[in-house]
Parts: sequence; C-alpha cells; structure tokens
Amino acid sequence: MLPDLTTLLIVCPLVFLGGLVDSIAGGGGLITLPGYLLAGVPPHMAIGTNKLSSAMGMAISTVRLYRGGFIDLKMSVVPVLSAFVGSLVGARIALMVPPSVFQIILVLCLPVAAFLVMRDSPDGEEMEQKKRWLMLGLVSFACGAYDGFYGPGAGTFMLLGFAAAAKLGVRDAAGQMKIVNFSSGIAALVLYAATGHVDWVLGALAGCFGITGHYIGSGLVMKNGGRIVRPIILTVLAILFVKTAWDYLA
Repeated sequence: MLPDLTTLLIVCPLVFLGGLVDSIAGGGGLITLPGYLLAGVPPHMAIGTNKLSSAMGMAISTVRLYRGGFIDLKMSVVPVLSAFVGSLVGARIALMVPPSVFQIILVLCLPVAAFLVMRDSPDGEEMEQKKRWLMLGLVSFACGAYDGFYGPGAGTFMLLGFAAAAKLGVRDAAGQMKIVNFSSGIAALVLYAATGHVDWVLGALAGCFGITGHYIGSGLVMKNGGRIVRPIILTVLAILFVKTAWDYLA
C-alpha cells in the first residue's frame, strides 16, 4: 500500500538530509530515524524501514567513493566481514541488555571522541599492514555490534576508530567506513526484514531521496576531504551527546 502524502513530506526531506550527513561522517540515522517516528511509523517498523532507505543511499556513496579511489577493496575484506558478524551479534545482545547501558557508555565516551577528532592528523600515518588489518577488524566488529544493538552514530565511531586505531587519513577513513558500515547495515536489514519490520514501499521511496543525499555528500568528501569531514563529525557527536543524555534522563 502506498504511504500517504503527509508521511512522504515528513520522511523524504529528512532522509535526503540524513543521507547527505551520513555519506560525509556517518550519523545520518540521528536525522532519518526521528523522521520516520515523527511521521507515525511504529518504532520497530521505523528502524527496519530506515535500514532499507539507508542501505540504498550507502550503496551509492560506497560505489562513488570506490571509483574516486577512497576505498581499498583488499583492505576492506576483513573489516566488512567483522562488521557483518558484529552487527548480527549486537542485534542478539539487544534482547538481553537494556539500551540504558549503552546510553551511559555513550555519554562518557562522546567527549573523548570529540577530543580525538580535533587532535588527530588528517593525513594518516604509516602502519604495518597486518597490524592495520587487525585494528580495522576490531574496530569494525565493535562498531558493527553497536550498529546492530543501538545504532545512532555507528558510522561516525567507525570513522574515528579507523583514523585513531588504524592510522588512516580522514578521507581514506571516510571511504573505508562507508563500505564497512554498509555491510553492518545490510546485516541488520536482513534481521528486521525476516521479522516483518520493513515497509518496503515507504523505504524504497524515501531511499531515492537518500541516494541523492549520499551522492552529493560523497562528492563533497572527494572534493574537500578533511575540511568538511571534521566539522560534520563534531556536529554529529554534539547532537548524539545531547540526544543520548536526554533519552537517558527522560
């Protein structure tokens, strides 16, 4: 059944904006998921449908960043698999651990993350290849598990982890983050689809707007690199901090 016009007018512009932000620094779910909820979509259905529209947009920005030379496929194999498995594990853990646990951890960790954004070099550093793969795998598994369990800001944390632990430059970290985050998003989408929590029509229509946002945002990453990525990351972290603290105290 086709969604009503009011739902589309609320969801589609926010999915476009979320896609733009997500393609640059992750964290687009902080914009898109509230859009679905504001339109009256039930929570579990909103999460699953958001995974669909997000996956559509991420597919486009992933391809564009790959063609621009910002994704090393050989380097991506381990983190992609790690994120996929981590997302499945995180979704299972969600049944046993209350979200308030993650909210407390986030409130404590977000200021540290913001500090790392401001001090890390945007050019990356040399690192032994096997050690870099190990760091990428560990960060991907942890962020994938968080994505499957809770979600908001997963791509941003992944980008930060790739830059801090794997010593990638900001633009390269943004590229690798996109293909890995796409993997964890697909894993979560499969689980939500299997339980009937995806509105395929609404998600597909909104996803077209997400594709446009991701296309524009990935172009900005390739053109401006760290100059645009860092401010967006700090903005996403600030919004996530306020939202998480508010949800915990409410």
